[in-house]
Amino acid sequence: MKYIIVSDIHGSGWAAAQITEIMKAEKPDFLLLLGDILYHGPRNPLPGGHDPLKVAAVLNIYKNNIIAVRGNCDAEVDQLLLDFPCMADYAVLADGQYSFFLTHGHLFPGLKPPFSLKPGSVFLSGHTHIKMLKEDKDLIYCNPGSTSLPKGCDSIPSYAQYQNGLLSLRRLDNSAILSELQL
Repeated sequence: MKYIIVSDIHGSGWAAAQITEIMKAEKPDFLLLLGDILYHGPRNPLPGGHDPLKVAAVLNIYKNNIIAVRGNCDAEVDQLLLDFPCMADYAVLADGQYSFFLTHGHLFPGLKPPFSLKPGSVFLSGHTHIKMLKEDKDLIYCNPGSTSLPKGCDSIPSYAQYQNGLLSLRRLDNSAILSELQL
């Protein structure tokens, strides 16, 4: 299986266009959305090309291949625009020998899942807008960063990709792999 993992689009039409290019080039089995899809929140600036209707239209094209969780900036009204469910606080996805726990991150501070995960599982979260890929004890932690409002030392819009046991962080413009981890 191949997954494209995205978080914190925050209504950016520019980011949605980049995601479209990635989907066309990579042809993943699923697009995993880790929340904060349409709204930018009261503490964030407007992202580049702010256009929540465009974001909804772009993502709805992939509605049968999206697994999404709710972020702290997502609301029930957003579900009216999206043709796929996006209001769950978390989702668990099994892919062969690997399990993926998807959440936005605001409900599980300190990267603490609400229940025990099998060793080797992947904890996917967004929220901080800071990309991260690390192995700690028996779990792999991945934050794909933000597609529209990146934070951290390099502030590069980014996403993650998983295929055949390889998890990588990538620039949103798909020009470089930033880091990789073999599961």
